Amino acid sequence: MKQVLEVFGVLFLIQGVAALAHELTGSLSGWGVVQRIGFLDGYEVYAGVTLIVLALALFAVAESRKVR
Repeated sequence: MKQVLEVFGVLFLIQGVAALAHELTGSLSGWGVVQRIGFLDGYEVYAGVTLIVLALALFAVAESRKVR
């Protein structure tokens, strides 16, 4: 379970950073998932920050899980 949380954390972190990089610099055009979701038009920065915060929360939960 810990590894699954870490994998999702890495994916969310990558997508959040890609969303912010695209909005702030214009690079990584069409690379991230956030740019492809229609109802997020105009809210890409907020979605990117939310994905990064969610990734950090997943890392914290994964770290608190005991390894069996």
